[in-house]
Amino acid sequence: MPTIRAPLRPLVLVPARLGATRLPDKPLADIHGEPMIVHVWRRASEAGVGPVVVATDSERVVEAVTAAGGQAVMTRADHPSGSDRIREALAAIDPDRDFNVVLNVQGDLPTIDPAAIRASLKPLDEPEVGIATLVAEITREEEKTAPSVVKMIGSEIAPGRFRCLCFTRATAPTGPGPLYHHIGLYAYRRDALERFVSLPPSPLELREKLEQLRALEAGMRIDAVAVDVTPLGVDTPDDLERARALLTRGGRAS
Repeated sequence: MPTIRAPLRPLVLVPARLGATRLPDKPLADIHGEPMIVHVWRRASEAGVGPVVVATDSERVVEAVTAAGGQAVMTRADHPSGSDRIREALAAIDPDRDFNVVLNVQGDLPTIDPAAIRASLKPLDEPEVGIATLVAEITREEEKTAPSVVKMIGSEIAPGRFRCLCFTRATAPTGPGPLYHHIGLYAYRRDALERFVSLPPSPLELREKLEQLRALEAGMRIDAVAVDVTPLGVDTPDDLERARALLTRGGRAS
């Protein structure tokens, strides 16, 4: 009998932790008169895939988001990762389990293209895929060897669509051909998110410091979609200045 595909009912959650060390109060950093988290919330809302809620450990972030017309929920301050934070937020927001897909859009991606957020859902049309994510081809030579740039190793199963086999900070795979930069935006089936956060950290995860390896080591399937542009992740004051330069005063990428 053919597989019955349940319709996707996505909820977008944006984890935002105030205690970053390299850029204190990062979610509230000003970009053209608005906090960075508001720019991310707006990009996610423009994607039009479902309700958008910011999950944070700070009343100040809640106030900033609600002042802009958004929705935010308080979570514990001691979560080890954004995935754990969105799991707590999901249980609080949707105890009746109306949403079966959760998008984790990082709160430090103010230049994220709404179309990229929409594209991340495409792999979940296949029932076998538990987690979907994004990649972009690496074009700058220095990024190919930079440990800060996470590479996805995968099998291309359709044009611009990959089954992920590994993630690494090393330069891989070797030999001729493109390298792909992993973009840390995830679309989880709800049961996949719940399974993932219940698992202990895995050996490769601890070695590479990449939590997505925990899912692969547990046999969970992750597929990726290629997008044209890697969004800027804001981690340092220099990154913040780049984001200000990339975004116009209307909040659009220039």
